Amino acid sequence: MSQRTERRGGIHVDQSDLLCKKGCGYYGNAGWLGLCSKCWREEYQRVRQKQIQDDWALAEKLQREEEAAYASSHGAQTQSQSTAPQPHPGHASLGPFSKFEEKKTNEKTRKVTTVKKFFSPSSRTAPKKETPEGKTPSPSVSRRASFDTDQVTKDFADFLKSLQKPGREIQKQCRAFIVNMSGKKDLGADELSECVQDFYQNLADRLMGHFKGSSESVEQVMDQVEKYIMTRLYKSVFCPETTDDEKKDLATQNRIRALHWVTIEMLCVSMDEEIPEVSENVVKAITDVIEMDSKRVPRDKLGCITRCSKQIFSAIRITKNEPASADDFLPALIYIVLKANPPRLQSNILYITRFCNPSRLMTGEDGYYFTNLCCAAAFIEKLDAQSLNLSPEEFERYMSGQASPRCNSSEGDWTRAEPPPAPVNPVLAQLNHNLEVLSGLSSRQDTLMEAAQSLQADLLSWPGSVQREVDDVLAKYPLEVLSRTVSAIDDNDVDNDNLPPPLTPQVFAG
Repeated sequence: MSQRTERRGGIHVDQSDLLCKKGCGYYGNAGWLGLCSKCWREEYQRVRQKQIQDDWALAEKLQREEEAAYASSHGAQTQSQSTAPQPHPGHASLGPFSKFEEKKTNEKTRKVTTVKKFFSPSSRTAPKKETPEGKTPSPSVSRRASFDTDQVTKDFADFLKSLQKPGREIQKQCRAFIVNMSGKKDLGADELSECVQDFYQNLADRLMGHFKGSSESVEQVMDQVEKYIMTRLYKSVFCPETTDDEKKDLATQNRIRALHWVTIEMLCVSMDEEIPEVSENVVKAITDVIEMDSKRVPRDKLGCITRCSKQIFSAIRITKNEPASADDFLPALIYIVLKANPPRLQSNILYITRFCNPSRLMTGEDGYYFTNLCCAAAFIEKLDAQSLNLSPEEFERYMSGQASPRCNSSEGDWTRAEPPPAPVNPVLAQLNHNLEVLSGLSSRQDTLMEAAQSLQADLLSWPGSVQREVDDVLAKYPLEVLSRTVSAIDDNDVDNDNLPPPLTPQVFAG
């Protein structure tokens, strides 16, 4: 067996492991202990009903014990009163009995209160987290959220108009449900999820009767209902204060940061990022999985996961020149999650698990891709030396930063490299090239600025130097202007006699 096959065995997941453990054929979920939403709800209701029955049995047992104790005490008191002298009626005889009755009343009140707590939603909620100061969203974020809510409300009303009478009834039920949920802020996440899922189920059953079994029409309406309800309830049900979702997010982010040294070769990912098309698909996949946190509706978050997964399948297909398999997909998805380190990954997974339309998670490509993302997140949390085919010593050195892995292409093993190798990703290579060009342009700009400043200084000093040179010439060779007498052309001048005949002036007598 080759080393590549051995490494793949560390992260291989059978497709049967993605299905519900009850064997119903639907996709399971780690948040539901490997069950699908249908089986989880049945199991949850069964456990809850059993808990209620046990609570009632305990309450009845306590009440029987109290009655037996009361009867025993009352019999002893009657016997003692029959042998003792009769006290004055209405005074001393009422003292011990009245105290016993008061004690019994307090005891019953305490037990009834205890029984009520078993069935009260507040008993199942965790204490609220302290709200840190400065966590209030900025005005721009609040305005954006308000705009999105108003737009979704308008779109939902426009959609329901096409349904006429059923549309008015659906809108009425949705509004009443939102008002009801706004008063349940103290409920735990599981109770909030149960309320939403019950509403989905009841409304879907009524729509199925209205549309006479048309599942496509029911699904279309339920998509709009989910979008409207979850947009309105997003602030109160996403990462609620009664959960530790925020701590899970921080733990996952720190875990991914600590695993920054994991390379694509370690995970045996069938993607060659030196191919430009593959590199582009990888960048788009990272963008899609990061964008998931910006969405408010579970279906939209699932859409980001689906687009990310399709980009991964495309990258694998281009690299291998053949259709990608499920065994190739999960390692690639793990690699993308490690590179992206999506914000609030655990909160988004739990939000989708709790409030998404269950039918979408049980079947279809959305359910398949989401189940694989849950497996990827669970694998990252449990990733160890054996998963990457490393020795425990190597794994600890890489985790502590004492060493950096480098793949030896001739031997296929992992050795320590100092310094780390240069990135082979074409996108990173192009980025480094652009940085070098910018650095060269910066040095050339500095040289040009120095030359311009020198030219400016020369131009400022040039008039003075020219003026000094002119003054030096004038001082050395002063200019002398000689006076000259101008005579008329017909004057008697002895010099005229020496002129040649054509130029000899002629005198005419007038």
